[in-house]
Amino acid sequence: MNNRMRLKAHGKINLGLDVLRRREDGYHEVKMVMQTVGLYDSIDLRAVSRPGIRVETNLYYLPNDQNNLVWKAAEMLMKEFDLQGGLDIRLRKMIPVAAGMAGGSSDAAAVLYGVNRMFRLNLTMEELKERGVRIGADVPYCLMRGTALSEGIGEILTPLPPAPQCFVLLAKPGISVSTKWVYTNLHANELKPEDHPDIDGMVEAIRRGDLKGMADKFGNVLELVTEKRYPVIGEIKDVMKRMGALNAMMSGSGPTVFGLFDSEKAAKKAYWALKNGRLSSKIRQVYLTNFFNNREVSNGL
Repeated sequence: MNNRMRLKAHGKINLGLDVLRRREDGYHEVKMVMQTVGLYDSIDLRAVSRPGIRVETNLYYLPNDQNNLVWKAAEMLMKEFDLQGGLDIRLRKMIPVAAGMAGGSSDAAAVLYGVNRMFRLNLTMEELKERGVRIGADVPYCLMRGTALSEGIGEILTPLPPAPQCFVLLAKPGISVSTKWVYTNLHANELKPEDHPDIDGMVEAIRRGDLKGMADKFGNVLELVTEKRYPVIGEIKDVMKRMGALNAMMSGSGPTVFGLFDSEKAAKKAYWALKNGRLSSKIRQVYLTNFFNNREVSNGL
């Protein structure tokens, strides 16, 4: 057994997000285009003889017990396979927290992948996904990564050709948003036809390798709730578009906003405008990255 492993847990954005309906069981049926980005959290796993799971993070306000998804992921496999000894998990967060980028789900996916490899459990990717969905709806996608169509409650995944590469500007305002609160206030069964984005049109643009066509199809139905409550989201989108973004949109339930650029010069100029401009006091984190479409990487995720 390899008793140490270092992993990269990449964040995601939603290039398109539609909510079709609220089911009788309370879950929401979605149709989304998911895309992995280059921004990632670092996770170090170390198998130890001492029983139990210990989580250490670089952010004081993150839980280090069973309320952290990395703990839940490790505990799930260690209990199921009666693994002896314990596991130390060191998590260094770079993906914004509570930001619509699936940081927690990606961390959990990385730990599932890592424990499977370290302890030679020989679970297939599909078997890992089946377990991952019990932790969170985004975990199966975070195991698969790349460009994908996500349906059902997020667990029905169809790989797509890699989205056309570009520069991705990310900006998280100094607020955190509860996903549960957003979905509760969406009232999905009362949405109008014009509220729903053209996800099929976006998929076709991706299949054509048409970056501008893909950006033209941007749409996130959750903006109806989050942007209305937090107008800074719209302000950030406006700055990005004014500075050359092909389009800009909120990711997931928010509040992170991303813009896609086909010009590195324009993307860098917009980055510094958000860092130092009139909105800088309202923005906590700004990153410039790109799409990440490697589904398999040596030494883990």
